[in-house]
Amino acid sequence: SSDLNKQIVQIMELPMSPLRAACPSPKGSPKSFRRVSLAILKASPKASPKAKAKAKAKAKAKARLSPEERQQQKEQKEAEKAEKAALRAEAKAKADAAKAQAKAEAKARKQVAPSKVAKQPSAARKRPRAEEEEPGAEVAETKEASSTKSNDADQVRQILGGQSQIARNPAGWIARQVGLERDRVAGAVRLFREGNTLPFIARYRKEQTGSMTEEQLRQVERALRRAEALEERRGRAALALERAGVMTAELRTALLGAEVLEEIEDLWAPFRTKRQTRAQLARARGLEPLAAMMKRCAVHADGRWPGEAASRFITEEVPDAKAALAGARDILAEQCAQRTDAKQMAREALERKAMFQARRKPGTDEEGQFKTYWNFEAPLTRVRPHQFLAMQRGEVAKALSLSFGVGQDVVASIAVRLVEMCLGRQSATHGRVAWAPTPARAGTGRSPAAAWEDEVRLAMADAMKRLLLPCLEREWRRRLKEQAEDEAFDTYRRNLKAKLMAPPLRLQPDWGAQGAVAAVLGVDPAFRTGCKCALITATGRVLATKTLFPHPAYPGAVVPARQAEEAASGLHELLDLGLAADAADDVQEGVGRQKRRRVEPAAQGTQRILCSLGNGTASRETEAWLRQSLREESGEVGYSVVDEAGASVYSASKLAVLELPDLDVSMRGAVSIARRLLDPLSELVKIDPQSIGVGLYQHDVDQKRLAQELKGGTEDCVNCVGVDLNTASACLLEHVAGLSATLAKAVVSHRNTAGAFRSREGLRKVRGVGPRIFQQAAGFLRVHGGEQPLDELPIHPESYPAAVELQQRFGSQVLLLREAAQEATLADQLGIGPETLADVCAALADAAEGGRAADPRRRQPMPRIKVPGQPVVAAAGAGEDTAVDAQESGLSVQALRPGMRLEGVVRNVVAFGAFVDVGVGHDGLLHVSNYAGSAHARADSLSVNDRVEVTVLNAEPRPGNGGKEKWRIALSMKK
Repeated sequence: SSDLNKQIVQIMELPMSPLRAACPSPKGSPKSFRRVSLAILKASPKASPKAKAKAKAKAKAKARLSPEERQQQKEQKEAEKAEKAALRAEAKAKADAAKAQAKAEAKARKQVAPSKVAKQPSAARKRPRAEEEEPGAEVAETKEASSTKSNDADQVRQILGGQSQIARNPAGWIARQVGLERDRVAGAVRLFREGNTLPFIARYRKEQTGSMTEEQLRQVERALRRAEALEERRGRAALALERAGVMTAELRTALLGAEVLEEIEDLWAPFRTKRQTRAQLARARGLEPLAAMMKRCAVHADGRWPGEAASRFITEEVPDAKAALAGARDILAEQCAQRTDAKQMAREALERKAMFQARRKPGTDEEGQFKTYWNFEAPLTRVRPHQFLAMQRGEVAKALSLSFGVGQDVVASIAVRLVEMCLGRQSATHGRVAWAPTPARAGTGRSPAAAWEDEVRLAMADAMKRLLLPCLEREWRRRLKEQAEDEAFDTYRRNLKAKLMAPPLRLQPDWGAQGAVAAVLGVDPAFRTGCKCALITATGRVLATKTLFPHPAYPGAVVPARQAEEAASGLHELLDLGLAADAADDVQEGVGRQKRRRVEPAAQGTQRILCSLGNGTASRETEAWLRQSLREESGEVGYSVVDEAGASVYSASKLAVLELPDLDVSMRGAVSIARRLLDPLSELVKIDPQSIGVGLYQHDVDQKRLAQELKGGTEDCVNCVGVDLNTASACLLEHVAGLSATLAKAVVSHRNTAGAFRSREGLRKVRGVGPRIFQQAAGFLRVHGGEQPLDELPIHPESYPAAVELQQRFGSQVLLLREAAQEATLADQLGIGPETLADVCAALADAAEGGRAADPRRRQPMPRIKVPGQPVVAAAGAGEDTAVDAQESGLSVQALRPGMRLEGVVRNVVAFGAFVDVGVGHDGLLHVSNYAGSAHARADSLSVNDRVEVTVLNAEPRPGNGGKEKWRIALSMKK
């Protein structure tokens, strides 16, 4: 380096005698010069004088060596180096041998317990990027995987000598699991295995499924996955047992007959390689003959006592007879625990009597977050899914300890039955607890046979407490978690669908007419950082952005007059821009950070503007400021409060950067809030469903399954509404049945290159779209104003001939079309099923009535538009039956009193009730027992976005760790 060269130059200025000695000839080696230079460098002025002198002396001594001495020193160093290399080689050889031995042992273990996931070939792991992005590339990979799976299935079939009952008749097993008719389930299973998507089956294959709903199909799909997982586990067990050479005719029969995962695990358990157990250690010490003697002498005693017989097995590793008997008992206990009939007997006996318990750990949960479960106890079969998830979260937080409680009398009774099974007797003592020996009392029986039987009893008691019970507890925990997750996924999906299916602004009766709203102003409220405002057109294009500061910088302060005037002026500036967009060609200087852009002329007639206000922090204060500032707008401006969950996640996403590259992160959130009022579905599909805020305990369930379930819910909504093929974004198209993210991008790319699609058939020209993908997706895509009018309706192209025939027969006569839907003979004449005929007639009738098919979102609660200047019902003047809008009235959470009637919006529905936003900054809990109507109302009687009137039961603050104050608000719908 340059620094080293500088230091060597400094060395050159030192006395040259050492250098001349090191390099006696002018052709001295540069390496030797460098070595001596570095040695002298160590004696630089930075070092002590003693070290400097020592370094010089060492350099001189090396320089004065004769050539022979140098050669001798060199040979000595080479010998030392060779010796060290030999030692390293020997150590490496030993390490390689140990590694090879460990690898061989691991390979042997895999023959009995093969790995769950086979290692992929390097070509598959390191596939080029271009191949990954190739449309349809996943088809070849799927075929290769299915071919491998088919080969494994054939091998398993040969080993077992046939197929299991589930493999031969999956529909029957699934029908029993979900409680549906077998014929309907068989049709759905066949369609799923053919590669059809759930939305396509639910909409266009009703004849084959008996008009199954999406929820029922989801249950069938979930059960089908479990059946396939069960068969995969059966195959892995069969292959492992065959490779280990332990497969017998009895095992084949038992494996083929197993219908639950626990049975397969019980059959495989005795042969699986696992860590060294106490029984294996006892076998290694030669105590297995003593265990066999223990069973034999308990039935047919030969006159020897246990201690006398065990003394023959005393060795260095077995110090006395007591240790020998303990090892023999360990062997018997493991043999009992591995018997499938013994485990099934214990399972059936304990499941009816086991109690699930939760206890608070001392010194934890000071806030009382899990207070409900501090002393929880319930029968295993009555634990609710949400209760288990809540207690599981408490266990993760180290606030609760979970366990299963089983009575000692029950355990003793099962131990007695295990003794009878071990000794091959009839279960004559079933239900009766016999004399229970202890290690100290064992061997003190009335006869040698009784003493041996006492040893067997001790072994069975140990098998029950140490092996069987923990195994069953793990099984129960797994089952409880599976049931809880299924219930949670159903709740998440229902809530997500309700939120995605919120009606767009165009369906609003008063404000949704064509051209009625010129622009939408999205407001993301905040205190210190200001309210971010984004003005967009009715098509979602951004016009301008601005940050306003209508609130004080800290609580309790007063807004300066100048700051208040600037906020009001900025608000009216944005509103004027939206109301009179045709009066200016460019966005005025100083409004937002956007570049100058062309503003589209407003539609003719009365123009109005809407404010979309987020419901987050400072929402109540911002609404009060809006009402005050817009009081004189005489009905030209309205506002609506929207749920802003997930807006911050979207604003920082890659998609937001691509859509709004010129905007700041905070402004992108305001744009998202504005677009949610225009079309919630198109905007919310851009956000990860887990960030939208639906359900409870999202982080306590299987994240992979959660993503799959929520993705399925999003697809259901998108396909139910339909997607405009010429205007939909790629993130919306990827949720259409049959289209992946890669194909969605290919569709948009083709649209940008070749122009708008003129018909659904144009989709076939997109690279990567084959007949199968077209069949799955075509019915959910819409082409408005194209070559084929039927492309605007939810009618699949395969039903176009029947639709044309119906139009020719009945024209646009709605009554006749609805009557024709009930004629079975007409369906036969048209060559379609009765369900398809009903759907086609309904679509044609809706189009005849409204010009287009009815949007299913019309049946959902419409967004509430508030107009400043209209009178507000005050809380003090409200009657007992008059509900108050707390946010509009300016009520705070501290002002809530029992008996108040409030308006609210359901934000979340869970198994035990619903969380309602009553406009005070904190959601209240509406327990299912306080629903209106029947006392046996279900939790899903309400849906997200439902508007309800509730009564406050109580409102109290709860302790927290700083930050925003937390309140517990109890609500009721009963008057």
